[in-house]
Amino acid sequence: MKLFIASDLHGSAHYCRKMLRAFEREAAERMILLGDILYHGPRNDLPRDYAPKEVIAMLNPYRNIILCVRGNCDTEVDQMVLDFPILADYAWIEAQGRALFATHGHVYNTAHLPPLRKGDILLHGHTHMPAWEDHGDYRYFNPGSVSIPKAQSPHSCMTLERGVFQWKDLDGKAYHTWPEDPGKY
Repeated sequence: MKLFIASDLHGSAHYCRKMLRAFEREAAERMILLGDILYHGPRNDLPRDYAPKEVIAMLNPYRNIILCVRGNCDTEVDQMVLDFPILADYAWIEAQGRALFATHGHVYNTAHLPPLRKGDILLHGHTHMPAWEDHGDYRYFNPGSVSIPKAQSPHSCMTLERGVFQWKDLDGKAYHTWPEDPGKY
């Protein structure tokens, strides 16, 4: 099963459209959203084409394939308009022989770890910067931000297929792969 992983849409209709085109192009079976779906947040500028109602209308038809965790900008009122659950702080996902702890990153992160076992992957957004870090006993992966990337990173997402993670811009260009040698893991 191919997974599509994205974070930090922040209500941008423009980038939500691009993300959904990327999802369709990737032909993934499930979409994992790591929070901050509708609201831009008080620390962020308005993203391009900020239109939360349009984002709601675009995402709700995907309700049966989205797994979403709550971001620091997601609230109970957002849940009232979205047809898929968004208010869990985290989700454990067993995928292709790997245990993924999916969260937004504002509660659990590399400075405040959830309970992880050796070999687990901490998967979160929140920083708006892609990451692929080896922390010895676990790995930390971040897809970056769909709508408001930071540190000159691209508007991006990730895929997981056959045990291989790929970081891609929203046009589909891969810019990092893990493991670099899939036969090694």
